[in-house]
Amino acid sequence: MKLRADAQQNRDAILDAATLALAESGQISMNAIAQRAGVGNATLHRNFPTREALILAVYQHEVDGVAASADELLAARPADAALRAWIDRLARYAMTKRGLADALQAAAYSNDAHFAEVYNQIAGALTRLIAAAVDQGTVRAETDPHDVLLALAGLWQMNPEDDWENQARRLGEIVLRGLRG
Repeated sequence: MKLRADAQQNRDAILDAATLALAESGQISMNAIAQRAGVGNATLHRNFPTREALILAVYQHEVDGVAASADELLAARPADAALRAWIDRLARYAMTKRGLADALQAAAYSNDAHFAEVYNQIAGALTRLIAAAVDQGTVRAETDPHDVLLALAGLWQMNPEDDWENQARRLGEIVLRGLRG
């Protein structure tokens, strides 16, 4: 169901405010998020009846951006450069989710099928990037996207207070060297 323009603006404002707030602290209250979004509590709860629903929506919003960036990068760059840039994008995503770690972990233990869908969305984006790089001849044909995601799991272990961008580049380069044919 398509929302009215004002309702969509409220929903977008809530998601934007929640994304920023939850990145700062996984413990921020729903009331504080409503205030940051400039909406009332009733509007917040009409859109997101529970804290878990809001967290999942924020997570999905961010994942949509990461997944969509794969196709955008493939349209604008050679496959190997698109894969490299996507890994950098994934690293930025990992760093912005540091503050959400506790909240996401709690939501993950809810046995919600949503997290399987999110994983499949990220894996699908990586699959498209790898397939294009295989076609280009810069990645081995037997490359399994799920193995690559496991190798990239170190991105979530980086400390955002350190030089995470250089560390992410080095980690990405290690993974890419392993994929080359």
